[in-house]
Amino acid sequence: MTRARRLQAVRPVTMILGWVVGVAGVSLLGALGYMVLEGWNLLDSFYMAVITLTTTGFREVHPLTPAGQVWTMILSVLAIGIIFGTVGIVAEQTMGEVWTGRRGQRLMQRLVDSLSGHYIICGYGRVGSLVARDLTAAGLDVVVLDIGEESLARAETDGYPVIHGDGTSDAVLLRAGIKKARGLVSCIDSDASNVYVTLSAKTLNPDLFIVGRAGDEGVVQKLRIAGADRAISPYTMAGTTIANMALRPRVLEFIDAALSRGDLAFTLEEVTVDDDLVGATIADLRSRKVFTLAISTSDGSYEANPPDDRILRRDEHLIVSGSSEAVAALG
Repeated sequence: MTRARRLQAVRPVTMILGWVVGVAGVSLLGALGYMVLEGWNLLDSFYMAVITLTTTGFREVHPLTPAGQVWTMILSVLAIGIIFGTVGIVAEQTMGEVWTGRRGQRLMQRLVDSLSGHYIICGYGRVGSLVARDLTAAGLDVVVLDIGEESLARAETDGYPVIHGDGTSDAVLLRAGIKKARGLVSCIDSDASNVYVTLSAKTLNPDLFIVGRAGDEGVVQKLRIAGADRAISPYTMAGTTIANMALRPRVLEFIDAALSRGDLAFTLEEVTVDDDLVGATIADLRSRKVFTLAISTSDGSYEANPPDDRILRRDEHLIVSGSSEAVAALG
């Protein structure tokens, strides 16, 4: 379960607990007053405080002194203002917000504001829904942006936080938490919108990793110029995949299985060289049952099958294979 879904489940419980704690606190305060003013024991004092606050109307546990009578009147007034008044205000506000939809929007915005390191999905069509599913399966939080009510309803039904709005708007991107996001995937049906979303997102967060969808192969270069770290045409990719499936089906099936985090005992993963790995060698990784297939260097080229004495440098990216446990231990 992602952090966003855990927060959705916890929030109603927190509200109920807060209400219970508040009522219990007022009751204890009333009991303390009776203990001090009347000298009663805790049980009698608490009982008297509860029946007074709830206006039950039972007779007094013991005869009251004038000070006790005054305290009882104070508690009665407090009961009207704190318990019954609060219930009425909350009920009225809740009904108004539910009727206008503001309550759901505000709760959703609070949920989005609590996220960090999440991915923003612009466009929840066939491509966007598959991207969101796979990112969630990898344990990542996802926020969906769309202007279509049906798309947002589907995304919300699927369990994702949603923001109604156009990803080309800076204000909407900020509401989606772009300053704290880890990445953004723009898969809107319009190529022009994807280019504009990419440009806006990169301006707001230069460190954001952006993947852009291009309906036309000629738009791929425009997306890269706008700031996309990766740009892809699903139609071109589908054609290449089908051709590879015909030419080398077992190779493709092997790679898909390794990337799907399925039943295989190994995985293919990308690992960034951090402080713990700087200065290590390929042989060091091999001793940890992690096999380095290639290194992506700072200039974007790939160094395939690096030798055992190759020293790892900061911020290089390793394409590695091994058991899920061994690969996870690197990070």
